[in-house]
Order: sequence, then C-alpha cells, then structure tokens
Amino acid sequence: MDSNYSALPRNSLIELQLHDNISLDRPTKPKFLQKISLNSAPIEGGDDENVHHNDEELPFILDKITDGSGIAGAVFNLTTSIIGAGIMALPATMKVLGLFPGIFLIIVMGILSEISVEFLIRFSVLRKSTSYGDVVQSALGRPARILSEICIIINNAGVLVVYLIIMGDVLSGSSHHVGVLDQWLGNGFWDYRRVVIFVILVAFLAPLCALEKIDSLSLTSAASVALAVVFVVVACVIAFVKLIEGRIETPRLGPDIGSKKAILDLLVVIPIMTNAYVCHFNVQPIYNELEGRSPQKMNRVGRITTILCVVIYVSTAVSGYLLFGDNTESDILTNFDKDLGIRFSSILNYVVRVGYILHLILVFPVIHFSLRQTVDTLVFSGSAPLAESRKRSLALTMILLVLIYLGSTMIPNIWVAFKFTGATTALSLGFIFPSLIALRLNKLGEDLGRGEKLLSWFMLILAVLVSIIGVAGNVYSISGGSE
Repeated sequence: MDSNYSALPRNSLIELQLHDNISLDRPTKPKFLQKISLNSAPIEGGDDENVHHNDEELPFILDKITDGSGIAGAVFNLTTSIIGAGIMALPATMKVLGLFPGIFLIIVMGILSEISVEFLIRFSVLRKSTSYGDVVQSALGRPARILSEICIIINNAGVLVVYLIIMGDVLSGSSHHVGVLDQWLGNGFWDYRRVVIFVILVAFLAPLCALEKIDSLSLTSAASVALAVVFVVVACVIAFVKLIEGRIETPRLGPDIGSKKAILDLLVVIPIMTNAYVCHFNVQPIYNELEGRSPQKMNRVGRITTILCVVIYVSTAVSGYLLFGDNTESDILTNFDKDLGIRFSSILNYVVRVGYILHLILVFPVIHFSLRQTVDTLVFSGSAPLAESRKRSLALTMILLVLIYLGSTMIPNIWVAFKFTGATTALSLGFIFPSLIALRLNKLGEDLGRGEKLLSWFMLILAVLVSIIGVAGNVYSISGGSE
C-alpha cells in the first residue's frame, strides 16, 4: 500500500518524513510532523549517558517546508566571506615564498581552515549555540566570548575599511597608480578618493547592508564569486599567453633569504594567508539559514567552499607572480594600470580592475552582516533578536557605515593593518578559538578522537607561534629594523 511516510528510524529522536510532492506551509505545520522524542529507544552501539538529544542533528527533512538557502546559496555566501581583498596580496606572498612553498602553504592553510570550521559547527550544534560567541562562551566562559566578539569587530571593521580604501584607490588613483576614472574622464572632483568612496557607500553599499537576512545576499554572493572567477580567468589567460610567447621570466621556486628584509617578509606571510581564509564569524549565520540544516550538510558546504577557494587562490597567486615576477605589488591591482604587453591590454586592465571593484561591493554586505550582528550582541546583550527590531538594525547599519567611512579616510596604509589583523584577530578567530573550543569541550565530555585531539593541539600551537612571530616581525619592520 502506498504511503506518504517513511518508516521510523531507530533513534532517540524521530521525525516523520514526507515523500512525493506534498507541500505544507511551514508556519502552520501540523503537530504530528514535529520531532518526537522517544527516550526509551536507545541508539544502537551507543551509551545512553552520552546520547545528545539535539534537534539540530536531525533536521526537518522536507526541503520545501524549510525556509532558507540551499547548499549552493550557502557555498556562495561562505565563499564570499572568504574571498575579499586578501586575494590581492597572495601573488606578493608567492613572490616572498617562491612558487612551490607558496602553493603548498595556500593548500595547507585552506585545509586547516576547513577543519577548524568543522570543529566549530560540530560543537555549536552539540551545545545548541546560535553564534560564534555562543559556542565560545559554552566552552571557555563569558570573558572569552567578549574577547572573541571584540576580535570579530576589529577584524571585520578593518577588512571593510580596507575594501573602501581599495575601491577609492583603484577608481580615483593614488600615488602609486593611475585611477580608472582619471583614465576615463580626466581630472575633476572624481579624483578625490573621499568623494568616490562616499558615492559608492550611499548608492550601492548602504541598500545591500540594510538587508536583514544573510540568505537575502545569496544572489549577490553568487555574482561576487563569478566576478572573482573572471579576475582569475583573465589573469591566467594573460599569463598563459605570455608564457607561450616566452616573455615570462623564470620564477623563483623557493624563498629568498638573502637579506634582512626578505626574512622579515617571511615572518608575516602566514598571517596574511590566514587573513585570506577567515570566514568563521559567518559560519553560524549561514548554518542557521541553511535549508534542512545538519552538521553533515554544513560540512559539505565547507568542503566545497574550501576546494573552490584553494583553486581560485592558487590560480591567482601563480598567474599574478608569473606575470609580474619580482615587480609584483602588495596589491596586485596596482600592476594592472600598465601595458601588459598583449593585445587588448587596456580593455583587460579595465575588466580586471572594475570587475574586482564590483566584487568588493558585493562582498562588503556579507562581512558587514556579521559585524552588525556581533556589535548588537555585545552592546545590546539581553535585548530582543536584531531580526525582530528593524529600527535597531537600520540604526546600527548607519552608525557602522559612518565609522567605516571615517576609518577609510583616515588610514593611509592598508597593508600594515592587514598584517596585524592576520597575526592577531584572524588567527584567533580561525584557529585559536576553534581549537580551544574542541579541546575544552572534550574535557567536558564531548567525544573527540585521538587524531582530532592531536590536530587541535597542532593548530593551537602553530597559531600561537605564528601570531607571536608575525606581531614581532611587524613591530620590528615598523621600527625601522628592516632598513
């Protein structure tokens, strides 16, 4: 006899699963479709005392009933959280490390970052945490949560300031290169970086940042990833053409340790790469809005995202370094204001620069979303959720955008800031807090395998060492020791 329901699984949490194309409106879902707890049915092969009855582990199955983003939308949002201005610095890190060590480190940092995301999701589900701060508090206490939220605020605000500065420099020009608007329109009021940034902020960024749900940004995230791919494809095609024509110098395969400056550059390379992979503050919001969410489904999102980002990063770093060699700038967009030595060079230069500006415009609201959420949690602790207060959401958005704009007009050098955030807040959010969460909750009874425990210790020790070395290297460089 045909039935619309599957058999009940042998588990402590049971839910009825619809087949075929029956659709029900989620708000009026009948009670008989809710999860049913049967404590008398133990899990096979498990210990009753260690069973976690967590609704998140067995989500409601019918995708049509569950509102939210699918895997593709979640991948685009997470990828957008990762690929930002950090990609522009990777060719310069390749120049410092050499070809083979550079590729190796990009891959390794991507894998470690993905593992830390899986730790974060696993323990946030076990502890029923709804944000990065929640899972930190459940493992390490309230002071650690406040510290993690401060790290998120500093990291995200710094990244958004960097985005605005890059937009202004590329469009209006700087002391290092000619701006796109200068080349198109000549000199005028558009030469002023503050005016350009203000127009972009009001016309494009403010409307996107005013959106309440991160799922609303899925389409813009998809577009931003597409624009990043366009940048990578153009750079790879140009490098390939010049390679075929024999007009590319032989790249250095290993690091240069022939000078004090080269050694100092080596000390800050890993923090910069760490900055390129930090997305952990957006993992929980994306998971919360994932359709039919489960840890396994989110892990799939994380792995697809990591593969995509590693491919984009390696392609960008290698092609950029091959194109410009030892002349590769810290921001590779700077190199694209000159003749590339191939046909249609000027058109390709415009495509690369304008396309990446559009990419940053679309990435900006995704990073801003987690910044706004974190500020609200820290400042308005105990208040109603931000999603239920439109006025508070808009007020926070306006205040944050004004402060970020002021920061972009006052900070002249973005790369020193990038190195410091990479060595401090980025390492803390991406590796130190996730590994501490895993180790601490393991002591509180959560199951962590021997290999996972060793990996957590490895990530923690590596992150602390890199942070100390990176900060020391930056301080020494700023003090003039590199001269």
